[in-house]
Amino acid sequence: MKDFAQAVLGLLDRSSIDYADVRVVLRRLQHMQVKNDNLEAWSDEEESGFGVRVLVDGYWGFAAANELTPEAAARTARTAVAVARASAVVGGERVHLAPLHGAVADVAAPCREDPFALSPETRIEHLLDAAAAGRAPGVDFVVADMGSMREEKAFASTDGALIRQLSTDTGGGIRAVAIGDGDVQTRSYPGGHAGSWGQGGFEVMRDLDLQAHAPGLAEEAVRLLTAPVCPAGPTTLILDAEQMTLQVHESVGHPTELDRMLGTEASYAGTSFLSVDDRHRLRYGSDQVTIVADATTPGGLGTFAFDDEGVPARRVPLVQRGLLAGFLTSRETAGPLGEESGGAMRASGFNRMPLIRMTNINLEPGRWSLDDLIADTEDGV
Repeated sequence: MKDFAQAVLGLLDRSSIDYADVRVVLRRLQHMQVKNDNLEAWSDEEESGFGVRVLVDGYWGFAAANELTPEAAARTARTAVAVARASAVVGGERVHLAPLHGAVADVAAPCREDPFALSPETRIEHLLDAAAAGRAPGVDFVVADMGSMREEKAFASTDGALIRQLSTDTGGGIRAVAIGDGDVQTRSYPGGHAGSWGQGGFEVMRDLDLQAHAPGLAEEAVRLLTAPVCPAGPTTLILDAEQMTLQVHESVGHPTELDRMLGTEASYAGTSFLSVDDRHRLRYGSDQVTIVADATTPGGLGTFAFDDEGVPARRVPLVQRGLLAGFLTSRETAGPLGEESGGAMRASGFNRMPLIRMTNINLEPGRWSLDDLIADTEDGV
């Protein structure tokens, strides 16, 4: 893959371009789901391809192909240059990249138990055992699922970068559904929205221990059918981890993506209420609130060694003691600020240009425990 990336770069006329990079991606994704004692779904997908990004006279061009052949390499390189020249005709502000010394590296993320090396029967049995443990009187059905994604990526640039990265993500969850008196209640572990995922192999699923949590999950689903309605009205809320994660993701992660703030990207989650001038001035919360973007967090889905511009992973403060402290940046957005890239450029596939996508957005722990928070709250939910 690295040889192919370098070969594509070699097809470009260096004298006529400002910069170029090539990203070659091989990705495999498996998913399986059981319902009670039956296998409900099974999928095994694989894709490969490469993308070429070229900067000509300050304007981007991009092209991609899903075949790793010399013919596709030549065609795609030509197309990327042609798109860049067409972009120059349209005009607009020219791109100035923050400087970067190209790294040469070969990195594999930790994966103790390769999920793709395990037989399908082993993984299905793991889910069936969990679902069986959740069957109880009053529970109509139990669903357990898991998935794994492996991505191998090679990156080469005219700055001298030559990087290969290999990572595996695994996750899943279980949910019990109870139906009665015109009501349907679902209780999930470790949470809704496809459970919980992390960087790693099948050890991620073993650590979740779905089977041990299933009986309590079933009991709670049944109890929810007759539980009192949550009281309405202004009150104090203590948020659990899943809701807190969503809050941090939406209220801090997306708004601090600098391309969104500058108005050059709005498709994925709209624009931002922040401006560059808000740094060190806008109050996000109390002085207990410190939030960082940290691509080095062990086991995180936003963890990597290098982003899709070849920038090394790093920890970037976003909110420091309640005040806006920084942004998620790329080489393009950091350049005009006179700063280095924060390493947040990520592409969703080989056929997509990278854009600023948040890494692990972490609310740093304080000194209090959950029991302390509850004891200090006179009235709340």
